[in-house]
Amino acid sequence: MGLETKNKERDTLLTKHRHELMDTIELDLIKDENVLAVFYGGSIGNEETDLYSDIDLRIVVKDEVYEEYRLNKKQRASNWGNVLFFEDFHWANYSTAHYRSFIKVDSFYYKTEHMKPSIWTQKLKIVHDPTGLINGVLTKSATLTYSPTILEIEHWRTKFFAYLHEAYRRVIRKEIYYALHNLDNLRLSMITGWYMEAGIQPNTFGDWAKLEGDRSKLNERQLSLLIQWHSNREQEEILTVMKNIIPEFIQVHKQLCEQYGVDENPEWVKEIIDLVM
Repeated sequence: MGLETKNKERDTLLTKHRHELMDTIELDLIKDENVLAVFYGGSIGNEETDLYSDIDLRIVVKDEVYEEYRLNKKQRASNWGNVLFFEDFHWANYSTAHYRSFIKVDSFYYKTEHMKPSIWTQKLKIVHDPTGLINGVLTKSATLTYSPTILEIEHWRTKFFAYLHEAYRRVIRKEIYYALHNLDNLRLSMITGWYMEAGIQPNTFGDWAKLEGDRSKLNERQLSLLIQWHSNREQEEILTVMKNIIPEFIQVHKQLCEQYGVDENPEWVKEIIDLVM
């Protein structure tokens, strides 16, 4: 039996509303002679949508109008539907519009020079690309693979240590929300380690999108560990969860060091952990 909410009936229509909004967006942008390409990333690009998927919209415009289109990004999004509110930074090349239909659209504006092959552009849904620019990026991106650098591994392990130490300080000070924030970062650090170990590009740190649930790339054991690493606000329980994370960190750390030629330095790692646990 699934979760019942007052919005269940509304939610059943979200896919319909998303498609209607995409139709409106495409009709508006494709007829604009300054728009060189329109495509979708995210769940739409990956063909992994569900009821609650956002519209991750990418728009490439002519260089000479880029600044004008970037500055007018909120007004353009208002043309597509009834906006309830915006998340926006005036200096950024993107804007997020939340529509009254409960659909969210992240619209990004680019110059042609911004469009380069990457791990993140391996799966796209292209709807307008008369010059073949995006198809070219898609083709070149398909050959790319991810491997963490030594610097990435070094940054990952030292940040893990920092979150471990900071969580301990905050528990002792009874700054529980701060402690739980650091505990959450320890969980994210472990997911980052699992992704690096598997050769998967990790999410931007702090982004929990698709790390749990049906679309997760984690295996059953890893998802089970995340569940076990849940904690309430009790000081002793937070410390226990921190302690329970450490064996998995040591194992993943050892594997990454062996795999990519990083100095494992187990005595140094033990000393750092022993300071708090």
